[in-house]
Amino acid sequence: MSGETPAVREALAVYATEAPETERVPLGYRQTEVGVIPEDWEVRPLLGTVRLPVGQVDPRIEPYKSMVLIAPDHVESRTGRLLKKSTASDQRAISGKYLFSPGDIVYSKIRPYLQKAILADFRGLCSADMYPLTPAEGVSPGFVFAVLLGYQFSCFAENVSARSGIPKINREELAEYSVALPPPSEQRAIAAALSDVDDLIAALDRLIAKKRAVKTAAMQQLLTAKQRLPGFSGEWETKRLGDVFIFLSTANNPRSDLSEHGEIGYVHYGDLHASNSSFLDCSRSRIPHIVRGKVKDIPLLEEGDLVMADASEDYEGVGKSVEVRNLCGRKLVAGLHTFLLRGNKETLADGFKGYLQCIPSVRSALVRFATGISVYGISKNHVKGIEVELPEVEEQRSIATVLSDMDAEIEALEVRREKTRRIKQGMMQELLTGRTRLV
Repeated sequence: MSGETPAVREALAVYATEAPETERVPLGYRQTEVGVIPEDWEVRPLLGTVRLPVGQVDPRIEPYKSMVLIAPDHVESRTGRLLKKSTASDQRAISGKYLFSPGDIVYSKIRPYLQKAILADFRGLCSADMYPLTPAEGVSPGFVFAVLLGYQFSCFAENVSARSGIPKINREELAEYSVALPPPSEQRAIAAALSDVDDLIAALDRLIAKKRAVKTAAMQQLLTAKQRLPGFSGEWETKRLGDVFIFLSTANNPRSDLSEHGEIGYVHYGDLHASNSSFLDCSRSRIPHIVRGKVKDIPLLEEGDLVMADASEDYEGVGKSVEVRNLCGRKLVAGLHTFLLRGNKETLADGFKGYLQCIPSVRSALVRFATGISVYGISKNHVKGIEVELPEVEEQRSIATVLSDMDAEIEALEVRREKTRRIKQGMMQELLTGRTRLV
């Protein structure tokens, strides 16, 4: 068409792709302000599906002081799991609290991006930072609970909460949200399906916790010679870490020097603290990079090297270490706030060094030598002086194999749990929008 500017052509192109939207509505569905939904669903304001609390109670008097008091930090993010139960009296609560009943959804109105809510199965109290939402007649508590933890509502809550200095969603903003509401029978079916997946995730959580406890007990026995593996009986020898490791230079670049691309991988101390593993598998770990010129005098990591954090915000993270494995030709350096320890191959077996930090005497020494107030640090000389009892290299390898097998089993369960969580998110997208029907 003559006379069209590039901007007009772009607008026409957008219109051409968006205009036929109503023509693509499937049979049995209809277009609404909340999107395409089944014809037998209704659109209802959120505050038409739940009732907000009216008035507060005094947690200093009975029966309220003996009731469980829930606060946002007692709820696990995104899972709907209650992490802690303690009474108002135990928490020395003095300000007014909301009362909730079984079947209410207790939703945290502060920092809604954390997606914290529980479906209550008991009577209790919640802090003024949470809303107890009582479902209306004919509305399934489990369905509303799924909506509040779902993607669409969470995006809405996060966006409106950004209007204030402290991220928080208030009553007026809740009133702005509308829900696509199925018939009661379908609400219950959706809630039951999602609850079944939650039960599977909870079962995996319990199994992972059990496997971790078994591994911790095994480490306590195997790493201290309280239990010996078949075929080993020789005496263990006391060594200082400074005798079995040499300490090499590390880089001190800030995060601003790092990127997703570069010639050299960069192991930052923050990445050590973020890891739940005692090993850095370079074949699959996402590691930031840096240009070679900024770390040209820093030695490259080798297979079996131990990278240790020299600073932490808590005692638990003091001396957090990872053993490098599966370098596969990658070039990496140890970075800011780390020590690089290279072991003597005749004294230390690859695969065993990552577990040294789990030996009780080593762990207690790291904590004992840590200094600081808000951030705790440990010196290289203190680390060198830590004593540890070590078996022969062959026994180290056998111990490492047993513990590594346990790690692999736990990791496989964690992968399965994460896959199940992703499946649940996909189910929520399908079921809460009516794209997939259960009736």
